Amino acid sequence: MIVKFVSIAASFLILIQSFNICISDLVDLGELIEHAKFHSEKYGDNLFVFLSKHYGDLEADHNKKHQEEKQQHEELPFQHQPHMTLLSAFVIKDLQAYQLKPVDDFLTSTANFFYQASYSSCEKEGPFQPPRAV
Repeated sequence: MIVKFVSIAASFLILIQSFNICISDLVDLGELIEHAKFHSEKYGDNLFVFLSKHYGDLEADHNKKHQEEKQQHEELPFQHQPHMTLLSAFVIKDLQAYQLKPVDDFLTSTANFFYQASYSSCEKEGPFQPPRAV
């Protein structure tokens, strides 16, 4: 039960981190709502037009036309560029079951091959000879 909970929690954490949402973005959500109200009152924008003007296709045009709002735009959340590398490794197993063997065990192992020197010469006999029983 605990292993399942930890696995689900870790998966959820990785999912949230993949959205690249920082705590500062959550704190700045108030600025987003306040600026959305400002756009609604001044320009008559609904929520979808507002999001398009600040995070979508209309962003470049909106920034050119409304330079006086540049300070407010910089305070909006989700303005940072995602450049994060995430490397997560989770191992949930009984670690005592995987004890490492000392190196000496590997060095003293016996060989499992057999070699017998050949006393015949290929010059006296032809190279294409049938196999012989030893």
